[in-house]
Amino acid sequence: MPKKEEYFAQPPLELLRQFLDHKGWYDRISKEKPFNKIEDIFFIAAMGPPGGGRTVITGRLQRHFNIITYTDLQEESIDTIFSTIINAFYYSFTQEIKDAVKPIVEMTLRVYDNVLNGPLKPTPNKSHYTFNLRDISRISQGLCIADKRESFEPVHILRLWIHEN
Repeated sequence: MPKKEEYFAQPPLELLRQFLDHKGWYDRISKEKPFNKIEDIFFIAAMGPPGGGRTVITGRLQRHFNIITYTDLQEESIDTIFSTIINAFYYSFTQEIKDAVKPIVEMTLRVYDNVLNGPLKPTPNKSHYTFNLRDISRISQGLCIADKRESFEPVHILRLWIHEN
């Protein structure tokens, strides 16, 4: 996440763009060979939409890459995926436990949505705050380690869910 300078330039990105435009870099120290040409280099880049600490990438740099994008999953799709996984695991548990699964999945998605769109968005100072579907997946994995002999009341599953969150 390079920080913009006074005139909105981002030096690390400009160095990449210079290489992609000219296939090398200028050497400010060497006077007999000021330009170093570099061959057989491939760049693969990944980026997210601007916001939350990610800055806009200029069109001059973007033009060198093929852009592949996808849409985020809708909440109903995420709910269906994780409800199916957890319901399959709790299939042989008591009916009380099975009835508690749907609200737990809904609470998980609500917590995830609040964290994702709340005050913990990543910034240049706090780039370690990143949340995605892997976090929901880890909660689901944690819920799927419950033992049928020890988890016979909905409160036990709720405590496990709180622990995993």
